[in-house]
Amino acid sequence: MCGIFGYLGKKDPLPICLSGLKQLEYRGYDSSGIAGLSGGKIHSCKEVGKIVGLEKKLSLAPMRLDLAIGHTRWATHGKPTNSNAHPHFDMDTSIALVHNGIIENYDILRDLLKKEGVQFTSETDTEVIAQLIAKCYKGNLLAAVQQALPQLRGSFALALIHKDHPDEIIATARECPLCIGFDDQNTETIVSSDPNAFLSSTPNVIFLRNNEIAQIKRNQTDFFHLDRRILTKKSERIDSEFKVLSKEGFEHYMLKEIYEQPATVQKALLGRLDDENASILLDLQIPEEKLHRLRNIWILGCGTSAHAGWLGTLLFEDLVRLPSTMEIASEARYRNPILTNDTLVVAISQSGETADTIAAMREAKRRGSSILGLCNVKNSALSREADSTLYLNAGPEISVCSTKAFTSQITVITLFALYLARLKGMSESQMRYYSSELKKVPAQIQQVIEQASLLQTIAKKYAEYDDFFFMGRRYMLPTAMEAALKLKEISYVNANGCPAGELKHGPIALINERFPVVAFCSNIQTHEKIASNLMEVKARGAPILAFAPEGMESIAAIADDVFWLPPAIDPLAPFASTIAGQLFAYYIAKERGCDIDQPRNLAKSVTVE
Repeated sequence: MCGIFGYLGKKDPLPICLSGLKQLEYRGYDSSGIAGLSGGKIHSCKEVGKIVGLEKKLSLAPMRLDLAIGHTRWATHGKPTNSNAHPHFDMDTSIALVHNGIIENYDILRDLLKKEGVQFTSETDTEVIAQLIAKCYKGNLLAAVQQALPQLRGSFALALIHKDHPDEIIATARECPLCIGFDDQNTETIVSSDPNAFLSSTPNVIFLRNNEIAQIKRNQTDFFHLDRRILTKKSERIDSEFKVLSKEGFEHYMLKEIYEQPATVQKALLGRLDDENASILLDLQIPEEKLHRLRNIWILGCGTSAHAGWLGTLLFEDLVRLPSTMEIASEARYRNPILTNDTLVVAISQSGETADTIAAMREAKRRGSSILGLCNVKNSALSREADSTLYLNAGPEISVCSTKAFTSQITVITLFALYLARLKGMSESQMRYYSSELKKVPAQIQQVIEQASLLQTIAKKYAEYDDFFFMGRRYMLPTAMEAALKLKEISYVNANGCPAGELKHGPIALINERFPVVAFCSNIQTHEKIASNLMEVKARGAPILAFAPEGMESIAAIADDVFWLPPAIDPLAPFASTIAGQLFAYYIAKERGCDIDQPRNLAKSVTVE
């Protein structure tokens, strides 16, 4: 989850590191810190909270550094305190180290080092690494790292410096993202958890694989295996331009990204609908004959991506007639599933770095299944390891609470479902019908956005409540679950999501006059059933807010408040309903005074288990 950034080059490393950390703050904002070398000594500065606090502290006591490493933290081991903030040091402050990941055997190593007289100052697993490398150090920093790494169990990305090596940064990774960026002349080198944090002047990138080590010096970077053999690595070119983040006049990134969705859904569709031939155009590296003989689909995801995958299972069954299951990736990796060469695994991750999804994907690949990735970030671990990747084309999503990535995910998974359906015999007329309905989606989203002020008024009414019950049926069930997740994430209220038909089997015991029910009613196939469910909660005194398609007058007679949505066919109804749910969550969070873009305890990219 944490973000690592380091710089060695001709410019002042301090402002460059601060700028890089701001690009990585989505990975965690419990604390941040920078360490560097000057005059044969390590100098450092740390601060609890967001990077703006570190920046302020440094402005009062600036450091002159020759090189620097920085870190923004999402706390795993130890509370967010200055002593637990990175960088961490060995006992003699000869090494400074930043770390993303988890060391599973840190307690064993800590006890062994304590018995040898090592004194610890933090609660973190990271400090163990610094102390261990210092124990192995005999004048060669690279050799010390190579000796220490085999003793570590777990996943990690590391960058470290030593006071006796003034022109050297060591970087290494195991099952965690870390990359090296450099300019064409090798005068500037950057270490980062995310290549999108590179400056425009460092367009070349090399990704570190498991246990590979980079020895970065001025004008040269060498790569090594764990066993000290020299490793030849090929660089890739980053063509995207460095862009300073901006809210572009919106109060929050989340609101900006909600408003972008008519365009981002359009971008996800762009060039993929072939009306002339009644087909879907996708850049797939999985052979068509293999897709034709698929027997089942296994979808992996976490959080919002899991909800997109859940909608995908309905689409694959309804449109393609293929058995499909959605698996929470953190559970899937420990199952013993029946996967064959005729199983397609669809791994969904906005960042492409979600640790549980990557681990489950690797296990499925080991069992012989083909992997299709759905991802928003090129050069991510998922895109590099999947057999084929379909990109969301949503652009950077800055707010921790995912909005536009979700609607782009369900756009792309709908396109893939239609692609498979056409491959398996869907008629031209059916294909043209679904294509024409898909083209309406951006306008339907825009119609909801244009009623944002009405949703703000509704949110003011419901913002006083601390418990919510979200429900839906069929395509509206994953939609309701996603809406509940948005409200939980940014408003810190208890929002339960449940199939509407399950109310009578236990959850209805929660319902009372202080427990509002939010119902998603746009699944036409089940509209009579959802109306009956609403009558059941109304009889128990619950306030009711319904998101319903225009014309469903039976809902208006039951609900206390109705937000009317543009009508859509059932498989595409989640789009407009999702936007309404996002805006409802946003305005409740705003009314309650919450930190919307960086909600407590969360990080954008979950790179630890």
